[in-house]
Formats: sequence, C-alpha cells, structure tokens
Amino acid sequence: MKKRPHIVIFNPDQWRGDVLGHMGNPAAVTPNLDKLAATEAVSFSRAFCQNPVCTPSRCSFMTGWYPHVRGHRTMTHMLRASEPCLLKILKDSGYFVWWGGKNDLVPAQHGYKAYCDVKYEDTGQDHARWGYTRRHDWPWDQTRGQPGSDTYYSFYVGKLDHRGEKVFLDQDWAWVLGAVDQIRRWGESSGDQPLCINLPLGFPHPPYQVEDPYYSMIDRGKLPPRIPAPSDWTGKPSINKGIHRLQNMQGWTEDRWTELRATYYGMCARVDAQLGLIVDALRQAGMWDDTALFVFADHGDFTGDYGLVEKTQNTFEDCLTRVPFLIKPPAAKACRPGVSDALVELVDFSATVYDVTGIDPGYTSFGRSLLPLIAGETREHRDAVFCEGGRLQNEPHCREPDKDPDQRREHAYYPRMKMQYSDGPEHTKATMCRTRDFKYVRRLYESDELYDLTKDPGEEKNVIDNPAYARVLGELKQRMLTFYQESCDVVPFDQDNRW
Repeated sequence: MKKRPHIVIFNPDQWRGDVLGHMGNPAAVTPNLDKLAATEAVSFSRAFCQNPVCTPSRCSFMTGWYPHVRGHRTMTHMLRASEPCLLKILKDSGYFVWWGGKNDLVPAQHGYKAYCDVKYEDTGQDHARWGYTRRHDWPWDQTRGQPGSDTYYSFYVGKLDHRGEKVFLDQDWAWVLGAVDQIRRWGESSGDQPLCINLPLGFPHPPYQVEDPYYSMIDRGKLPPRIPAPSDWTGKPSINKGIHRLQNMQGWTEDRWTELRATYYGMCARVDAQLGLIVDALRQAGMWDDTALFVFADHGDFTGDYGLVEKTQNTFEDCLTRVPFLIKPPAAKACRPGVSDALVELVDFSATVYDVTGIDPGYTSFGRSLLPLIAGETREHRDAVFCEGGRLQNEPHCREPDKDPDQRREHAYYPRMKMQYSDGPEHTKATMCRTRDFKYVRRLYESDELYDLTKDPGEEKNVIDNPAYARVLGELKQRMLTFYQESCDVVPFDQDNRW
C-alpha cells in the first residue's frame, strides 16, 4: 500500500460563504484562505450544506448521506454505532485520528474511542508558554441586557477584553494550539502512519464577540449591504416571521447592525488567522506537501439579513446554506488553484477524502469526489444542490426542545425554540432544490417558495404563484422527485443467507 496523505479537517461553525476576501467581499479579512486559493487550493463559490444547523449537517458530511436517509434532522439524534462515519473509517484504515473540537456528531454517552485515538481537551497548562494560563468566562450573560430589551436575544457582545493575555483564551484557541503541538510532534516522529487532524471549531458561531486585533481589523465602511427585513412577510416562512417578532430587534439602527456584522467578520478573521497557524505548523514539520487540507463550515448565519440573527432549522436562504469550502490536495495530486463556481455539496467532502486516500468506504455514499474539479479536468459537477430540515406534526421527539420553551424564556435560543415547539406550520418539514438560477423550497404545511436568483439574489420576492414561472417550477419539482428517488435508501454491501 502506498503511503496515504495526512488529512486536516478545519471545520469552523456557522461561517457564511460570502465572508471571504477572494470571493470579492471587500470587508472580509481572510488573507490565509485568499493566499491558498490563489496558489495551492481550489475554493468553491457555490458550496452548499445539506441542513442549516450543526448536528444534521455534520452527520451528513461525515457519511455522504442526505439527512433523510437515516432521519438526521435534529440536534439530538447523532450518528449511531451502526452508521458509517469518515473518522471511524479513517481510524480503522490505519490513520491516527486526533480530534480537537466540538462534537455535535456522535452520541457523547458512548465516548469517542471508535472515532479517534485522541479526543483532545486542554487543561489550561499545556500552553502556559504562550501566555494562556486560564480560561475566561463568556461575557454573554453580562452584556445581553434585561428581559424585554432589544438586546436580550441579539447574541451581540462586541469586543472581548483578553485581559493582558495574547488572545481571549477560549476552547477554540486551546484546540488550535493543541493541533499545532500534535503536528509538530508528528513531524519529529518521522513515522509512516498517516495523521488525521479534525478541528471542528466553535467560531464564528454566536455570540457575536471577538478580541483585538480581529475586532478592529474590519472596515465598517466596506461591509456589503444587508438584506432588509420584509415589510410584508406574505410568502415567506412563518418560522422566520415568528423569530423576527420574538428577537425584538426591529428598532435597531443600521449603525448597530453594522457593529454586530463587523464583529462577526472579526470572528471569521480570527478563524483565518488560526488556520494560518495550522498551515505554518504543517510546513515547519515538513508535512505540507503530503497533506490534504479541507476547510469548510457546517452552515451559515443570518448576521442581520432579513432582520434576523443566528439561524433556523428549516429555512434555506443562501446566507444559511452557502458555505466556504476550500481544498488543498497533497502535492502528488493535480490542482489548478483558484475559485470554482461549480455547484457542490458538503456530502462531496467525505467522497473526496476517500478518493484522495484510496480508501473504499464499503457503503453507498451520495457524495461525488471533487478531485476532477480540483485538477481542472471538468468545470461542472452537479446540476442542483439540496438542503432539508424540519419535522412532521406527529413527531414530538423532533420538536427541539421536547418541553415547553416558555419555561426557559431566559435561554438565548428562546425565539427559535418557541417556533420549533409550535403545533402550527412553523417547524414544517421542508426541502430546498437550488440550481444556478433558481431556488425552489417545498414546505409541507405552508406555501412553497420559488426565487429567481438572477433577478433576486437576496430571495426577497417569492414568485411561486407567478404563472410566468410555471415551467421552471415544474422542472424543479421533477428534479426534487428524482433526488428523493435516487437517495431514498441505502442497501448494505453484505448479503444475508435465505436458508
């Protein structure tokens, strides 16, 4: 067997696909990603997740299965032992798997032994030489304001005080620096065993907060225009209308929104800087040429678009479903660096890992390797991408939460929890089919959505009832039916005896 490449999975949480300098956003400060896209990697400008919240998305991209294949539609139904997982397959195939970061993937009650060799938790002592001697308490509870105020559900904090230390020490910094140490030790060991670094970070997930220098890096005057809240919510998802009402931010001035958005951009700048530390460590350890680097987010964030913050579980605006996705293959693989505008999905991530490592996963995956796109052998990949979420009305176990959220009004997620708990149409099961030019959303218990993305990139006008789009609507409905028929189940590769 030929030596397999090292794998680095750099996976920030809730990063919008448009907050990247090399995608033409003048306010984004992402020099490390920009340099990679210009020199050694391919960045996909039309990459989409398969569910707009953490756990279902992670279950999807770690299996290559769409959420409907095994019912991964909630935050509390994770990958079971009988289901495939990229990390487990890499470990079983001889990789040393180091996992430093959040979970949101496998049931914590069973532990992580099957999925990694090390589940890294920094004690606060490992990085004393860096000046990281203690962890600060999150300041969210001290800054959110009083119940009923227009900041109580805003997730906004702003500038963090790192109190004389090099950075605001939190789990992300501990995980990143732990990964740097692991890479250095691996480079010194000069062994043949391939290494997998899995870094599912917490940033830029709200609360919207970041320390200097990242907070001050963002030029507020260069922020792209914000998509405003609808003056009339007719034709829009009822869950968004309800969350908009409960978040109570209608009175925010544009200056206040600008500060919230700039703070989020600063969080993305910090994550980019942390990626730079990983890249530098790989170069210094002599491992860079032998490493396949995958950088992508699980989903995006409203960040003020439509007058909302955070995300929803069953709506599919581009700010939630379009994500950064960049791949640097090992030097032995062909690569034509730059930005690709091909339609790709996060299910393609695990398929690409299997292709670059030569591993046969031994099960049906709906992902497609991106290596031909990376090599420049083709420019097209998919004709449509899909995202899905929500629940049936007779699925109380999928409510999130499963108890009346009115008992927890102090919870930061109360507006979304309230809508998801409702017996009305708000948490309806829904599916997105998006092509280059159109987006169709089928909603089980309320009006469907159709957007002409060439004329309306902000998805502000639902044209589902416009007869001029009847042909397009029919084609997208047929495409969604084909999607479900092609991916509705998986048949095990092993066969049973009938007698």
